[in-house]
Amino acid sequence: MRNLIRSITLFAAGIVVGAFLMQPTPAQQKQSTGLRLNHVGIYAKDYDESMRFYTQTIGLKEAFTVKDAAGKPTLSYLQITKDTFLEIAPATGDRAVGLSHIGIWPENLAATVALLRQRGVKVDDPRTGSTQTSITNATDPNGIRLELLDFLPGSLPKKAMDDWK
Repeated sequence: MRNLIRSITLFAAGIVVGAFLMQPTPAQQKQSTGLRLNHVGIYAKDYDESMRFYTQTIGLKEAFTVKDAAGKPTLSYLQITKDTFLEIAPATGDRAVGLSHIGIWPENLAATVALLRQRGVKVDDPRTGSTQTSITNATDPNGIRLELLDFLPGSLPKKAMDDWK
């Protein structure tokens, strides 16, 4: 009987300790910053080989491709989730193979730009990009370009997100 009471007491104590440990941490309780990761852009050494790898081997779906006047791809978005993409663009003499940028989608682009400028970050004025998206750039302390974006009506990424199944 004594062992049964001891076992029940230890079990109950374990539940109490476990419940305490499973409480949200301060980082989880913090309100959302309103920033979401939308895409990661890479420059590919061999664009066609990279497209085959990510679509056929990995299984990502091509959301859209932007081409230049000669019909050559300048970038492609491959859809990972409804609102997360991998952007692939061909590397050139000016664009080395590897990470191009990180695409961040704020709830309010203008407010985010104003806040970053207030905090001393150099942020370009937003412009409309080839995907019909309002974009601006900032650079992190490591030299990584952060592309801040907002989807305009008819933007290619927004259409892909709306069509996600």
